[in-house]
Amino acid sequence: MKPAPFRYRRPASLEEALTLLAGEPGAKVLAGGQSLVPLLNMRLASPETLVDLGGVPGLDTISVDEGGVRVGAMVRHADLLADAAVGAAQPLIPLALSHVAHATIRNLGTTVGSIVHADAAAEMPAVLCLLGGSVEATSVRGTRTVPASQLYAGPLESTLAADEVATSAWFPALGAGEGVGFAEIARRHGDYAMVGVAAHVAPDAVRLGYLSVDDTPTVVDVTGREPEAAEVALAHLDPADDIHATADYRAHLVRVLTGRVLAAAKEMARDRTA
Repeated sequence: MKPAPFRYRRPASLEEALTLLAGEPGAKVLAGGQSLVPLLNMRLASPETLVDLGGVPGLDTISVDEGGVRVGAMVRHADLLADAAVGAAQPLIPLALSHVAHATIRNLGTTVGSIVHADAAAEMPAVLCLLGGSVEATSVRGTRTVPASQLYAGPLESTLAADEVATSAWFPALGAGEGVGFAEIARRHGDYAMVGVAAHVAPDAVRLGYLSVDDTPTVVDVTGREPEAAEVALAHLDPADDIHATADYRAHLVRVLTGRVLAAAKEMARDRTA
């Protein structure tokens, strides 16, 4: 199947892109295209215009400081994964990115694009939510910061307006005495996970993030209840049957993976305390 007809625009500046989006209500942003193009081919999305950010300068930058990691809208998964400074500042980013799709897709797909695509089976939305990160959204009206906790409205649905561009995402750095862990189960490495779990352990809080279990990325606070963390999490989750796994099997994977990632995160926290 081929996409429905659409107009293609490749602006040379962010201002031009924002003007196009404001003037064409049926427009959609194209970054890496690894999520959007399949939807176009299956005609699950039929935008009147595609606004390609590939010609906009300044969106492919990665900046790292003591506060965290900022990732531009056109940064490819592979480039973010290969950046040693990113992994040193926030190890959960490469831990999760190593599970994102296959090498060819990581070479083309963008991390911010994946985040705002809002697929509950994707790794990076869950990571952003667990860490308490945010997205910068820009339109002709100005720029606003959208906390990850307010970014997802439903399956494949973000709270960004149709004329907004997610110009960057910000991930907080990992502090002293903190640790993270990540694990997922997929039929093949690089396929969408049947269940994925991330953990963030801090001196005063323990939180878990789940992907491919609910309709949106889900974060559960298990502080003080770590021995029963999986059951606490399942009380907040709603595993469902689909062609990949039954609800019961997903619940089983939640129990297995929760223990693994919590143990890994606690070990990292101990190492970072010593």
